[in-house]
Amino acid sequence: MAKYTGPKTRIARKFGEPIYGADKYFDKRNYPPGFHGPSRRRRKLSEYGTQLKEKQKAKYTYGVLEKQFANLFHKAQRTKGITGEVLLQFLESRLDNVVYRLGISRTRAAARQLVNHRHITVNGKVLDIASYLVRPGDVIGVREKSKSLEIILDSLASASRTRFAWLEWDHNLMSGKFLNLPERSEIPENIKEQLIVELYSK
Repeated sequence: MAKYTGPKTRIARKFGEPIYGADKYFDKRNYPPGFHGPSRRRRKLSEYGTQLKEKQKAKYTYGVLEKQFANLFHKAQRTKGITGEVLLQFLESRLDNVVYRLGISRTRAAARQLVNHRHITVNGKVLDIASYLVRPGDVIGVREKSKSLEIILDSLASASRTRFAWLEWDHNLMSGKFLNLPERSEIPENIKEQLIVELYSK
């Protein structure tokens, strides 16, 4: 599957925030990329440009391609609730994102790789589909043969792990439970989902 493999700091600078996590290079140059640097005069974005930028930010943040993102949006439209919030709930429910939120990996890209390489289980069965939408009650764990992987142990031992209200983690079993869909106020990503809804409504 195609994926973005270019410089992540450049993308973070484009959106003006470290969407991939802590980045010392972004901290040093937290202005849009370009030959003239921060002194360059930039035209004000149009309404469409602002909406498109917000959609691109969401795509890069969650590592989702255009077609996948569009499919999730249309599914959110058909689902009961506020479309923008439901969209973010779907993005948060992706298996790679849940693995990341549980702290099994340090980044979503690393989580996607763990899933693709068959290190992750859902309800006891190995699942290698990163876009799989986890349901409330599902148990996500590390495959028995993979529990000694250094990359997983290092991530789990990280002191900066954040706990999320909709997830429950069992350190002894190295597995977590997806309790419920998160409320919008619980999702920490700085995404203005209403702009995305307006973009697709054109």
